[in-house]
Parts: sequence; structure tokens; C-alpha cells
Amino acid sequence: MRATLLASWPLFFGLAMIMIGNGLQGTLLGVRATLEDFSTLTTGIIMSMYYAGFLAGSWLVPKLIREVGHIRVFAALASLASTTVLLHGIFPDPIIWGGVRIFTGFSYAGLYIVIESWLNQAATNKTRGQMLALYLIILYIGMALGQFLLNIADPKDIELFVLTSVLVSFALLPIALSSRPAPHFEEPAPVALKKLYKSSPLGIIGVIGSGITGAALFGIAAVYAAEIGMSVAQISTFMAAFIFGGILFQVPIGWLSDRFDRRRVLIVVTALSALLCFLTYGISGMSITGLIVCMLLLGGVSLSIYALALAHTNDHLEQNEIVAASATLVLLNGGAAILGPVSVTALMNAFGPDLFFLSLGATFLLVTLFGIYRMQVRDAVPLEEQGDHVAMHARSSPIVMQIAEESAETLKNMQEKS
Repeated sequence: MRATLLASWPLFFGLAMIMIGNGLQGTLLGVRATLEDFSTLTTGIIMSMYYAGFLAGSWLVPKLIREVGHIRVFAALASLASTTVLLHGIFPDPIIWGGVRIFTGFSYAGLYIVIESWLNQAATNKTRGQMLALYLIILYIGMALGQFLLNIADPKDIELFVLTSVLVSFALLPIALSSRPAPHFEEPAPVALKKLYKSSPLGIIGVIGSGITGAALFGIAAVYAAEIGMSVAQISTFMAAFIFGGILFQVPIGWLSDRFDRRRVLIVVTALSALLCFLTYGISGMSITGLIVCMLLLGGVSLSIYALALAHTNDHLEQNEIVAASATLVLLNGGAAILGPVSVTALMNAFGPDLFFLSLGATFLLVTLFGIYRMQVRDAVPLEEQGDHVAMHARSSPIVMQIAEESAETLKNMQEKS
């Protein structure tokens, strides 16, 4: 494992720089939009454009990789991501920001795909599971650390945009200069959405709910915090708590989902997410510390919903359909993510910032109720037939599922031999 890590340091260094920059940029834009007096709905539309670009990138970048190769695509997208950050700082105009966010989302979709392809090639059969775990840890910690960089300069000035651009540019250097050969890349053909819904209605609804709520939390929570009067330092802690919660709870929730009826775990997690949203609404304006603690817990439960929904869907598929199905679910999650910031900010624009957590709570509650309904009309998958839970973030490409499946197969073969 040590030799693999030493050989893969450019990959993980690049990932860390990208995620620190991405974490800083998302929160910075929400705060700056508030300072520029953009309407809440306008900010929501701007944030949704990121997911529109991400959806386009998830579909188009694999085709670009086949045409020109990984290194050129990575270099081009890192340069594009670095440039778009600066355009936000130079031109604080909502129309320009909306257009630029599309290119930012497109860039990050491609960067994830390239990095995850390299991760798949760098891992050996014995280290595949450990490499995937390390990848997710670096991803979440990098994004969380990016929140605290918001405090080193005034969001009204351009310095933080320049810093984000520098971080993304740094990510390019070690990977572009790496002597490691470019990985083999195969784009899985997506499974028809109609087929997936017939196989697992709750899984599909869970993926949609995760896309709507996750995009709103990552894109609009900083706007909500600014509108209720939080300082920059409090906003950075508020957002970092949400992300750190995702790190802390992923493994325990995954452990539970492998040992109990996965539908029940998904229902409990979405119900807890709804409860935490309503609790946060109740204490808003009373205790900043209470809000931060609620965000920590909300991140812990809500950021596990995508992986739970994906695992539940996989339980109803044949083994050879799982990786291809994940390609469809990534696109579905991205499409749902476009709706999140727009729908939530439309309510906030009409009724005030308190509607942020109320609308999210209602969304989580709808998924919970649908899950309870599904338990009445369909028997549970026997525990011995459930597949393994795979901790992953909602923007993962199908390559991550391929890594997890190959890791599970290797472990199974080792256990049979022993």
C-alpha cells in the first residue's frame, strides 16, 4: 500500500488542491452574491447553473477523453476552471456569473472523471478498497478546509478568487508532469431510467431527493447564513461542520445498511434529515452554536442518502448491470441538483430565509413517506442477498462504482482461497 501511495501522490495532491479550491469557491460565491445584493432567486439560478454544466460534463467529457486523452483533457479543464474563478471576481454580474458557472460545473465534472480513472489504474487488487476510502477522505477534508480560507481576505475583494484560481492551477502541475501512463478508459452505457425505476422506485426517488437537497445545501446554505446575519467566520464554520459531518457518519451508516433492511436505514436517515431541518428552523436566530451542531448532524445523515439509495437500487439489479446503472444515476442526480437551488431560493425569495430549512425538511419528509409506502407494497431483499454498501459522494463518476465492485470481487476471491 505504501508503494502505491508514493506512486500516486500527484493524484491525491491534485485532488486536494481541487477540492480546497472548490470548497472555497462555492461558499465565497454565496457570500459575495449577498454582498452584491443579488436577489435570493437570482443567486439560486446562478448556483443551479453549476449543476447544469456538471450534467453536460458528465455526458461529454468521456467522449473528449476518447478523442484526445486524459492528460490533455485534464490540463484543459483545470485551466478552464482556474479561469472561470477569476471571471467571477472581475465581473460581479449575475448574467456573467450564471454563464461562467456552467463552465465551472463542466470543468469539475471532467476533473472528477479523470482523477477517478487514474485512481482506478493506480490501485492494485489488494489496495483498491483502501485507495477508494482515501480518495473520499481527501475529497471531503479538502472541501471542508476550503471553507476556512474564506477568513483570510475580504469576500468583497478579488483576493479570494485569485487564491482559488491558484489552488486549481497547482492541481494541474504534478499530474501534467507525471510519468505514469494514462489509464485505460471505458465509458459504461447508461441503463434506461424506466428500467431502473421499475427495479427500485425508492432508490430512484432517494437519488432525486439527494440531488435536490444536496445541491441546495452546498449552494445556498452560505446564502441563508449570510441573510440571517452570520459573520464570515461563522459562515465558514457552519459550512465546514456540514461537510465534516459527512466524513464522520458515512462509515457507521454504511455498516448499518449492510446488517439491516436497507430500506429501513434509508427511511430512518431521511426522517432524521427532515427532523434536523425542522429543528434548525426552530432554533434559527436563537443560537449560532446550535445551528452549527445541527449542520454537523445534518451533513452526517443527509450526505449518506445518495450512497444508500444507490446501494438499494443495486440490490435489485444483476451484477453486470451495476456499473452501467450508476452512470444513469449520476445523470439523474445531476438533473435533480439543477432544481434544488432554484426551487429553494424561489421560496426564500417569496417568504424569507426561514423557508430554506423548511423546504429541505419537506423534501426529506416526502422521501421518507415514499419509503414507508414502498415497504407496504414490496418485500425486503433478504440480508444475505444485499450487496455491499459503498461510501461515495453524489458527484462520483461510474468509475468509483467500478473500483468498488472490483475491490469486493478481489476480497471475495481472497476469502474463498483462505
